[in-house]
Amino acid sequence: MPLKDLLIALVVIVAWGVNFVVIKVGLDGLPPMLLGALRFLLVAFPAILLVKRPKLPWRWLIAYGATISLGQFAFLFQAMYSGMPPGLASLILQSQAFFTLGFAALFLGERLRLASVLGLLVAASGLALIGSEDGGHVPVLALVLTLCAGAMWGMGNIITRRFGSVDLVALVIWGGLIPPLPFLALSWWLEGPERIGHALANIGWSSVLALAYLAFVATMLGYSLWSKLLSRHPAGKVAPFSLLVPVIGLSSSALLLGECLTATQGWGALLVMAGLLVNVFGARIGQRLRAVSA
Repeated sequence: MPLKDLLIALVVIVAWGVNFVVIKVGLDGLPPMLLGALRFLLVAFPAILLVKRPKLPWRWLIAYGATISLGQFAFLFQAMYSGMPPGLASLILQSQAFFTLGFAALFLGERLRLASVLGLLVAASGLALIGSEDGGHVPVLALVLTLCAGAMWGMGNIITRRFGSVDLVALVIWGGLIPPLPFLALSWWLEGPERIGHALANIGWSSVLALAYLAFVATMLGYSLWSKLLSRHPAGKVAPFSLLVPVIGLSSSALLLGECLTATQGWGALLVMAGLLVNVFGARIGQRLRAVSA
């Protein structure tokens, strides 16, 4: 991969990794469902006036928006509001890789590879460590909600496979048209009109800048550049870069928010990362070992 494309990949990874710190900043001023509604309003408008709708039936756009956009971020924002630290959120959300494999086996009849099963077992042991520590600062509810966010992302990946070749940027923008009203309904129900009004009346610059980052940097810029990389290189070369997102997420959270993992959580995080690495690279390593032994 040329140096220029490596730098583009680095920009995307940093944008997506720091995204979790920015979510935390946004949640300090806005309740989670309202934050989701405003984020996707900014993603969809006015961009849908400038970008053509992808050549997909509305039912698929709705399915994409309901899983990748609404479901994933409703659970993630609520998880972080309920006490999930940003750095750990960036790591645990990568459980989407295993949910994708499970859903593909369940709904598409794909066979699970041995490396994927081993990676899942290693990552699951790490999650168990993170969630089992007495007196830890990760509430069980927050951990479960983050896993639900990963599951929604995984389901969205299965839906996206049905699309074939599609303009990723247009998909994100037009898929962003789906979540605002459901997010507002959830906000009205869970957070109440008084809290919504108070948050909007007292919105500060930190919340405004967080919204701008989430909508324009993490979403539109990030997916635009990622789409460019996918158009130039095989997915197998581009996808592994996403493993660096939790590295940036953990590092930026420690640097900017002072997030410190306990020893048990640190070992759990290493196991989750190891499981992801086994899932991505295990089959290749196995093939090379068999070739060498032959």
